Amino acid sequence: MSAATDTAATTRTPFKELPGISRAYVVLAFIEGFTWAGLLVGMLMEHVLHVTEWGVTVFGPLHGGAFMLYGLVTLIAAVKLRWGFWVTIAALAAAVPPLTTIPMEMWLRRKGKLDAR
Repeated sequence: MSAATDTAATTRTPFKELPGISRAYVVLAFIEGFTWAGLLVGMLMEHVLHVTEWGVTVFGPLHGGAFMLYGLVTLIAAVKLRWGFWVTIAALAAAVPPLTTIPMEMWLRRKGKLDAR
């Protein structure tokens, strides 16, 4: 592999240069990760520390909505950007473990999967 090819394969496209669906995917990946983190902290506060239910009350519905929107935008992006089956499955599965949507977004952008096709 030449140096030029290797560099192109690891360069991230700037956010403002991504197509609209890709920008929506990036934003939702971060929102989904943030709400996951908030829900985890809320569950710690409620079920382990027995301090308050506030975190789960707030972040539970926020994370549920972010999870559903992330899944929808991921499917739309997969169709519009012509992702393969396994890339689509991996992107959808990234919403299940906490904070995995963020490294998934970084990998998709680095591999050029969020660029216009």
